[in-house]
Amino acid sequence: MTLRRLVLWRHGETDYNAAGRMQGHLDSALTQVGWNQARFAVPALARFEPDLVIASDLRRATDTATVFTEAIGVPLRIDKRLRETHLGEWQGLTGAEVDERWPGERDRWRVDATWAPPGGESRVDVAERAHEVVADLLREGAEPGETVLLAAHGGLITGLTARLLGLPVELWPSFGGIANCHWVQLGLRGTTWRLLAYNAGMTG
Repeated sequence: MTLRRLVLWRHGETDYNAAGRMQGHLDSALTQVGWNQARFAVPALARFEPDLVIASDLRRATDTATVFTEAIGVPLRIDKRLRETHLGEWQGLTGAEVDERWPGERDRWRVDATWAPPGGESRVDVAERAHEVVADLLREGAEPGETVLLAAHGGLITGLTARLLGLPVELWPSFGGIANCHWVQLGLRGTTWRLLAYNAGMTG
């Protein structure tokens, strides 16, 4: 079998999401709502019949992925390259706190995928390390199956989607965010990835 489809699934709601705090590499935990979101998404994602699930090593993504893999019995692999964007000095702060200390910089971050928060990564940086995971799956001799599900994070998913589609970097901010436990579906035809669904989901 050769890889033909990717499903990029964002983790469920976390305590930091609920509090409006920026997570990045901080290892926040799923809320009860987040656990329920993951369980509710299982039947819809199961229809993709993934052969393998690869999750970020941050527990919000690993826990979300485990809900799925335990329900349908597919292999789970952990890969730290699927971690969310490192947000540097912004990690743990609310949006209002960031805006107070770095006026206007959050807006700049949203519209420039090459710009990084102080001490952190840009969206381009994140997309490149995530792209390595996909490249490994496509490498000759690797046979993960026709469909692989990546359980990861909103910022990483938007960046990786843009990178796989080959969009000019200046257009990357045109993608909206990914809601908790929503997903992106990409299909591979030849060497070209096509966007089949974006921010799809069964929850709120």
